[in-house]
Amino acid sequence: MASGIKLSYHKRLFLLLLAFSWSMIIFFAVFQYYREKQCKSEVLDAQLQIYNQHLLEDIGKEYDSLDVLNTREQPFEDLRITLIDFTGKVIYDNILSPDALNNHLKRPEISQALKYGSGHNISRHSDSDGRLYFYSATKGEYFIMRSAIPYNAPLKELLRADWAFLWAIFMFSILMSVIAYFATRRIGNTIERLNQFAAKAERGESFDETESFPHDELGSISQHIVKLYTHKRQLTNNLNHELKTPVASIQVCLETLLSGIELSEEKRQELIGRCYANTERLRRLLSDVSLITRMEDGSQLIDSEEVVVNIILSEISDELEALSDEQYMKLHLDIKERIVVYGNPSLISSIFRNLTENALAYSGGKNIYITLLSHEQGFYRISFEDDGCGVEEDKLSRLFERFYRVDKGRSRQKGGTGLGLSIVKHAVLFHGGTISVSNRTNGGLKFVFTLPEALNR
Repeated sequence: MASGIKLSYHKRLFLLLLAFSWSMIIFFAVFQYYREKQCKSEVLDAQLQIYNQHLLEDIGKEYDSLDVLNTREQPFEDLRITLIDFTGKVIYDNILSPDALNNHLKRPEISQALKYGSGHNISRHSDSDGRLYFYSATKGEYFIMRSAIPYNAPLKELLRADWAFLWAIFMFSILMSVIAYFATRRIGNTIERLNQFAAKAERGESFDETESFPHDELGSISQHIVKLYTHKRQLTNNLNHELKTPVASIQVCLETLLSGIELSEEKRQELIGRCYANTERLRRLLSDVSLITRMEDGSQLIDSEEVVVNIILSEISDELEALSDEQYMKLHLDIKERIVVYGNPSLISSIFRNLTENALAYSGGKNIYITLLSHEQGFYRISFEDDGCGVEEDKLSRLFERFYRVDKGRSRQKGGTGLGLSIVKHAVLFHGGTISVSNRTNGGLKFVFTLPEALNR
C-alpha cells in the first residue's frame, strides 16, 4: 500500500488557513445574500402593506360597492387584489371569481395577518392559478386585504442581491489568499528549519548556530530561539561535566569507607572531609545554576527594591578583615556618596561578593579597589580592581562564560563552580546595566559596570 502524501509545514499551514478563511467568507457571503434579499422583501412588503391599508379604508365596513378596489392606482403592474373575511372566505378577487377560490384561512400570509396584523410570503405558488407570487396581507377592522405581485422578471430583479458587493468580497478574498500563501510559506519554512535544528540538537548532531534567518521580526525571534537552544544545550553539557567530578570523588570515598578495609581514624576523617567538601561544591554549583536560570526566566520571578550598596561593601570589608594573613586582601573604597540602586538585594550583593571571591581565589594580589567613577543619567558607574596577576589578553573575552576557567586545575582546587563571573554579568544585565573587563596597566583585573539609581525607577 502506497504511503500517504506528506505535506510540508507550509502547505499544511496554508491549506488550514485557506479552509478556515474561505469557510468564513462563504458563510458571510451567503448570509449577506439572504439578508439583503430579506431586507428588500421587507421594503416591498411595507409598500404593499400601505396600499392594503388604503384599500381597507376605502371599502370601510360595507363591501356592496367594490369598484373602488379597481379604481385606486396600483403601485405595481399585474397586481392581484384579494379581499378575505376572518373565516378565510374570499369575498373579492380581481383576477379570479371568488366562487372558484377555496378557503384561504390556512394560507401562510393570511395566518400571519390574523395573528400579528400583517404577513407576507416571498415566493409561493398560488393554488388557484398556479402562478408564483409575492404575497402581502393586512388585517383591517373587518376584513383582510391581500395584494400579490407575480414573481416575474421585474420582481426578481427588484429582489436580487447586490452581486457587485459579493464580487468585491470574492476578489478581495482571492487577493488575501495569495498574500496568505507567501506569508505562510515564509513562516512554514522558518518553522521547518527550527524543527530541523531542534531534531539535530536532540540527536546530539552538530549544527550551525549562526545560520541565517530572514531580516525581520520573525527572523530575529528564530535566531534568538537558536541561540537560546544552543546556550541551554551548552549549559546542560557543561553542568553534566562539572557534576561528574564531585560525584565521582564522593563515590570513591564512600566505596573506600564501605569496603571494610582497615583505615586509621585520620584517614577516615580525611575521606569524610572530602565527601563533605564535594557535597558543598555540588550545593554551590546547583545554587549558582538556579540563580542564573531565574535571571534568564524573567524579572517576574525576582523582586526588586531600593538597595544601599554602601552597606554591602561595609559587610564585605568586615569579612575580609576576619580572614587569615594568607588569604587577606585589603579593600580600598573611593566612594564619596551614598549609593542607592534599584534592584534585587541578593543579586546586587552577588555582584560585589563574586568579584571579591574571584580576586581572593585567583588574582594573587593583596589589594582590592572599588571606585565610584560617575553618577549621571540615572546610573552609577563603578569600577572593581585588584592588583593581582591579571589574565592573558586572548582569554579576557571568555571570563564571563559559564564554567570557563583560566586554570582549570587550580580553579577546582579552590572549590569554585566556574559560574561566579557569569552570575556577575547576568546580574548586571538583569538590572539594565553594562559590564566590561580589562587588564590594569600595573597588573590585575579591572571590571567596570553600571547599576540603575533608585530614583530612576
